[in-house]
Amino acid sequence: MTKKTAYGKPQRLKFPAAEAENKWLGYAFDAYYRADVGVAKGIQQEERNGRKLACAKGCSNCCKSHTTIPIFPLELLGLYWYITKIMPAETRTRLKPQLANHVAGQPCPFLLEGACSVHPMRPLACRHFNVFGKTCAEGEDAFYTRREDVLTPLKAHQDAAYEAMLPFHGMVTPEQKQAAMQHNYVQQQARVLQEIDWAHLAARITE
Repeated sequence: MTKKTAYGKPQRLKFPAAEAENKWLGYAFDAYYRADVGVAKGIQQEERNGRKLACAKGCSNCCKSHTTIPIFPLELLGLYWYITKIMPAETRTRLKPQLANHVAGQPCPFLLEGACSVHPMRPLACRHFNVFGKTCAEGEDAFYTRREDVLTPLKAHQDAAYEAMLPFHGMVTPEQKQAAMQHNYVQQQARVLQEIDWAHLAARITE
Protein backbone atom coordinates (compact mmCIF):
# COMPACT_ATOMS: atom_id res chain seq x y z
CA MET A 1 0.00 0.00 0.00
CA THR A 2 1.39 3.38 -1.00
CA LYS A 3 1.54 5.96 1.75
CA LYS A 4 -0.57 8.99 0.96
CA THR A 5 1.45 12.16 0.52
CA ALA A 6 0.42 15.41 2.15
CA TYR A 7 0.45 17.06 -1.26
CA GLY A 8 -2.29 14.94 -2.82
CA LYS A 9 -2.49 13.43 -6.28
CA PRO A 10 -1.99 16.02 -9.05
CA GLN A 11 -4.90 16.58 -11.40
CA ARG A 12 -4.68 18.43 -14.70
CA LEU A 13 -7.03 21.38 -14.90
CA LYS A 14 -9.81 20.75 -17.42
CA PHE A 15 -12.00 23.36 -19.05
CA PRO A 16 -12.68 21.72 -22.46
CA ALA A 17 -14.77 24.52 -23.96
CA ALA A 18 -12.28 27.19 -22.92
CA GLU A 19 -9.34 25.11 -24.22
CA ALA A 20 -11.08 24.64 -27.55
CA GLU A 21 -11.52 28.40 -27.81
CA ASN A 22 -8.08 29.31 -26.49
CA LYS A 23 -5.35 26.87 -27.50
CA TRP A 24 -2.83 28.61 -25.23
CA LEU A 25 -4.86 27.58 -22.19
CA GLY A 26 -3.92 23.95 -22.75
CA TYR A 27 -0.24 24.89 -22.67
CA ALA A 28 -0.72 26.48 -19.25
CA PHE A 29 -2.67 23.50 -17.93
CA ASP A 30 0.03 21.11 -19.21
CA ALA A 31 2.80 23.18 -17.63
CA TYR A 32 1.08 23.28 -14.27
CA TYR A 33 0.29 19.57 -14.34
CA ARG A 34 3.89 18.66 -15.15
CA ALA A 35 5.11 20.89 -12.34
CA ASP A 36 2.60 19.45 -9.88
CA VAL A 37 3.63 15.88 -10.74
CA GLY A 38 7.26 16.76 -10.06
CA VAL A 39 6.43 18.49 -6.80
CA ALA A 40 4.37 15.52 -5.63
CA LYS A 41 7.25 13.15 -6.39
CA GLY A 42 9.73 15.41 -4.63
CA ILE A 43 7.55 15.60 -1.54
CA GLN A 44 7.08 11.82 -1.54
CA GLN A 45 10.85 11.36 -1.60
CA GLU A 46 11.27 13.70 1.37
CA GLU A 47 8.45 12.03 3.28
CA ARG A 48 10.12 8.65 2.81
CA ASN A 49 13.14 10.20 4.53
CA GLY A 50 10.99 11.18 7.49
CA ARG A 51 10.38 14.80 6.53
CA LYS A 52 6.98 16.40 7.06
CA LEU A 53 5.56 19.03 4.74
CA ALA A 54 4.85 22.22 6.67
CA CYS A 55 2.88 23.97 3.93
CA ALA A 56 -0.87 23.56 4.33
CA LYS A 57 -4.13 25.36 3.73
CA GLY A 58 -4.35 28.35 6.02
CA CYS A 59 -0.68 29.28 5.91
CA SER A 60 0.06 32.29 3.71
CA ASN A 61 3.30 33.64 5.17
CA CYS A 62 5.27 33.19 1.95
CA CYS A 63 2.52 35.05 0.05
CA LYS A 64 3.17 38.02 2.32
CA SER A 65 6.95 37.96 2.53
CA HIS A 66 7.98 36.98 -1.02
CA THR A 67 7.91 40.17 -3.10
CA THR A 68 9.98 38.97 -6.07
CA ILE A 69 7.78 36.10 -7.30
CA PRO A 70 8.43 35.55 -11.02
CA ILE A 71 5.54 35.24 -13.44
CA PHE A 72 5.70 34.30 -17.12
CA PRO A 73 3.63 35.77 -19.98
CA LEU A 74 1.49 32.64 -20.33
CA GLU A 75 0.79 32.68 -16.61
CA LEU A 76 -0.21 36.32 -16.72
CA LEU A 77 -2.66 35.61 -19.52
CA GLY A 78 -3.97 32.65 -17.56
CA LEU A 79 -4.65 34.81 -14.53
CA TYR A 80 -6.58 37.32 -16.64
CA TRP A 81 -8.67 34.45 -18.01
CA TYR A 82 -9.30 32.82 -14.65
CA ILE A 83 -10.27 35.99 -12.85
CA THR A 84 -12.52 37.42 -15.55
CA LYS A 85 -14.10 34.15 -16.69
CA ILE A 86 -13.95 31.50 -13.96
CA MET A 87 -13.57 33.10 -10.55
CA PRO A 88 -16.85 33.29 -8.60
CA ALA A 89 -18.42 36.73 -8.98
CA GLU A 90 -18.46 37.34 -5.24
CA THR A 91 -14.73 36.64 -4.96
CA ARG A 92 -14.02 38.76 -8.02
CA THR A 93 -15.90 41.69 -6.53
CA ARG A 94 -13.87 41.49 -3.32
CA LEU A 95 -10.61 41.13 -5.22
CA LYS A 96 -11.15 44.07 -7.58
CA PRO A 97 -10.30 46.95 -5.17
CA GLN A 98 -7.29 45.04 -3.89
CA LEU A 99 -5.92 44.74 -7.44
CA ALA A 100 -6.74 48.35 -8.21
CA ASN A 101 -4.84 49.63 -5.18
CA HIS A 102 -1.91 47.21 -5.16
CA VAL A 103 1.55 48.73 -4.80
CA ALA A 104 4.83 47.02 -5.71
CA GLY A 105 6.46 45.44 -2.69
CA GLN A 106 3.20 44.63 -0.96
CA PRO A 107 2.06 41.02 -0.33
CA CYS A 108 0.72 39.05 -3.29
CA PRO A 109 -2.24 40.93 -4.81
CA PHE A 110 -4.20 37.67 -5.02
CA LEU A 111 -3.96 36.91 -1.31
CA LEU A 112 -7.52 37.44 -0.16
CA GLU A 113 -8.36 37.08 3.52
CA GLY A 114 -5.38 34.82 4.10
CA ALA A 115 -6.00 32.50 1.15
CA CYS A 116 -4.90 32.34 -2.49
CA SER A 117 -7.86 33.47 -4.60
CA VAL A 118 -6.30 32.07 -7.80
CA HIS A 119 -4.99 28.79 -6.41
CA PRO A 120 -5.78 26.62 -9.47
CA MET A 121 -3.83 29.06 -11.68
CA ARG A 122 -1.08 30.03 -9.22
CA PRO A 123 2.30 30.51 -10.93
CA LEU A 124 5.00 27.88 -11.21
CA ALA A 125 7.10 29.69 -8.62
CA CYS A 126 4.34 29.25 -6.05
CA ARG A 127 3.80 25.62 -6.99
CA HIS A 128 7.50 24.83 -6.64
CA PHE A 129 7.97 26.50 -3.25
CA ASN A 130 7.38 23.97 -0.48
CA VAL A 131 8.81 23.94 3.04
CA PHE A 132 9.37 21.05 5.45
CA GLY A 133 9.62 20.92 9.21
CA LYS A 134 7.91 24.07 10.40
CA THR A 135 5.96 26.81 8.69
CA CYS A 136 7.72 30.01 7.74
CA ALA A 137 7.79 32.68 10.40
CA GLU A 138 6.19 36.00 9.58
CA GLY A 139 8.49 37.83 7.17
CA GLU A 140 10.76 34.80 6.71
CA ASP A 141 11.98 33.52 3.36
CA ALA A 142 12.99 29.98 4.22
CA PHE A 143 14.98 29.69 1.00
CA TYR A 144 17.58 31.96 2.61
CA THR A 145 17.11 31.25 6.32
CA ARG A 146 16.96 27.44 6.16
CA ARG A 147 17.55 26.26 2.61
CA GLU A 148 17.71 22.64 3.77
CA ASP A 149 14.00 22.77 4.60
CA VAL A 150 12.96 24.01 1.16
CA LEU A 151 12.10 21.49 -1.54
CA THR A 152 14.45 21.46 -4.51
CA PRO A 153 12.22 20.85 -7.56
CA LEU A 154 13.08 17.77 -9.58
CA LYS A 155 14.83 19.26 -12.60
CA ALA A 156 13.34 16.91 -15.20
CA HIS A 157 9.80 17.85 -14.18
CA GLN A 158 10.62 21.53 -13.78
CA ASP A 159 12.11 21.56 -17.28
CA ALA A 160 9.07 19.68 -18.60
CA ALA A 161 6.85 22.47 -17.25
CA TYR A 162 8.93 25.12 -18.99
CA GLU A 163 8.94 23.10 -22.21
CA ALA A 164 5.13 22.89 -22.14
CA MET A 165 5.04 26.70 -22.37
CA LEU A 166 7.20 26.94 -25.49
CA PRO A 167 4.38 26.50 -28.07
CA PHE A 168 2.84 29.67 -26.64
CA HIS A 169 5.97 31.43 -27.87
CA GLY A 170 5.79 29.78 -31.31
CA MET A 171 8.39 27.10 -30.60
CA VAL A 172 6.91 23.79 -31.67
CA THR A 173 9.59 21.75 -33.44
CA PRO A 174 12.04 19.56 -31.48
CA GLU A 175 14.90 21.75 -32.71
CA GLN A 176 13.23 24.95 -31.59
CA LYS A 177 12.38 23.53 -28.21
CA GLN A 178 15.88 22.18 -27.66
CA ALA A 179 17.47 25.53 -28.45
CA ALA A 180 14.99 27.38 -26.24
CA MET A 181 15.60 25.07 -23.30
CA GLN A 182 19.36 25.36 -23.67
CA HIS A 183 19.10 29.15 -23.49
CA ASN A 184 16.48 29.25 -20.69
CA TYR A 185 14.11 31.12 -22.99
CA VAL A 186 11.03 30.85 -20.78
CA GLN A 187 12.87 31.91 -17.64
CA GLN A 188 14.16 35.01 -19.43
CA GLN A 189 10.57 36.16 -20.05
CA ALA A 190 9.83 36.40 -16.34
CA ARG A 191 8.49 39.54 -14.72
CA VAL A 192 7.99 40.22 -11.03
CA LEU A 193 4.40 39.50 -10.08
CA GLN A 194 4.16 42.24 -7.46
CA GLU A 195 5.50 44.87 -9.87
CA ILE A 196 2.86 44.37 -12.57
CA ASP A 197 0.17 47.02 -12.99
CA TRP A 198 -2.72 44.99 -11.63
CA ALA A 199 -5.00 48.02 -11.81
CA HIS A 200 -5.27 47.18 -15.52
CA LEU A 201 -6.78 43.82 -14.62
CA ALA A 202 -9.06 45.44 -12.05
CA ALA A 203 -10.43 47.66 -14.81
CA ARG A 204 -11.34 44.54 -16.79
CA ILE A 205 -13.44 43.16 -13.97
CA THR A 206 -17.14 43.81 -14.32
CA GLU A 207 -19.35 43.80 -11.28
